[in-house]
Amino acid sequence: MSKLSYEVKLAAFEGPLDLLLHLINRDQVNIYDIPIAKITAQYLDYLQQMQNLDMEIASEFLVMAATLVAIKARMLLPRTPKNISAGEEEGPDPREELVLRLLEYQKFKEVADYLKGQERQVGKVYTRHNSAEMYQHLFKPRDPLGGISIDKLLNSLQQVLKKAGAQLSVPEEITRGEISLPDKMRQVMAKLIFYPMGMPFEKLFDGSNSRSEIVVTFLAVLELLKLGQIKASQQENFGEITLLPGMPRQSEGA
Repeated sequence: MSKLSYEVKLAAFEGPLDLLLHLINRDQVNIYDIPIAKITAQYLDYLQQMQNLDMEIASEFLVMAATLVAIKARMLLPRTPKNISAGEEEGPDPREELVLRLLEYQKFKEVADYLKGQERQVGKVYTRHNSAEMYQHLFKPRDPLGGISIDKLLNSLQQVLKKAGAQLSVPEEITRGEISLPDKMRQVMAKLIFYPMGMPFEKLFDGSNSRSEIVVTFLAVLELLKLGQIKASQQENFGEITLLPGMPRQSEGA
């Protein structure tokens, strides 16, 4: 007939302070007023169970046991008043140092428990690899020319220059500062106000008699197209190019 056997498992503690804190919390004891005799008995009983189970007891547990016994002995001795005439209470409490150590350990334990909780939460989060290349196909680059090639704009410019009696092959000396690009950009925008349905590209150059002014006007159109302040359209191949007011592009960080 086989003998019945059972195992007694004790909770693992990280050190003697961890065990003491467990005993205090279990019995709902005021940590500032530890019943040292009761806690010492419970602590020694725990060590006795560890010995009965042939568990190796760390030296720090034995040191704490000796400390508790020493505190218990000091608690039994009468304490001498510091100054009877001043009405001071008896000398320092033998438990004071132990209480301070327990309070400090409790703070570290709470922080450690919080960090472990955060680690568990992070462990529940699964991420996938991300890269800019994965999403580039979703964002097509903005075309400031609206599908109209630069060659078509240059051809239109050439027609304007021919009408003005200029030739591309004959360069003209341009006086620096004579025509301001920002000023010309403002002039182009002012003209477009009167054409909400679109202004023919060639009509933009009406009144421009010099090659330099025509070139600067063309550069102003390109810059406004780049900024998104105007847009160009062409209804059919070889048809007339029309300029319309556009939405200005927001600057980065706006």
